[in-house]
Amino acid sequence: MLIREIKHSDLDRWSKMRSALWPNTEDAHVTEIKDYFEGRSIDIDQVYVATVNDNAVGFIELNIREFAEGSRRPRVPYVEAWYVEPEYRGMNCGRLLMRKAESWALGQGYSELASDTEIDNRQSIAIHARLGFEETERIVCFLKKLRS
Repeated sequence: MLIREIKHSDLDRWSKMRSALWPNTEDAHVTEIKDYFEGRSIDIDQVYVATVNDNAVGFIELNIREFAEGSRRPRVPYVEAWYVEPEYRGMNCGRLLMRKAESWALGQGYSELASDTEIDNRQSIAIHARLGFEETERIVCFLKKLRS
């Protein structure tokens, strides 16, 4: 298994894995992926893929956020997405991707890495804990559109 920066040739696999992670947002993937490869993404700063025989089987998307729960730093590297194909889970693929994310953050001069998961995703919560993340808080967020 190899962890490397994403390439244009990974576009279809990346899109399919994003759709598996976020099945109700397929339309947004095309625009977000295009923006990333054109250097215009505001949501994704860096992407790494885990490959087997040069076939992407997992990915991690990273960004720098202005705020992360539990951090007192003004800018924090953030795991925006982390996914491994089901048949490659339990084979250290996710761990290797996260280690690459940590290395990337340290290389950028940061001393923290933040992440999140759905409040009921017990598997992800447990994996984050095993990898050294500390839970900082649990919240439910709301947004209301206002009409003038």
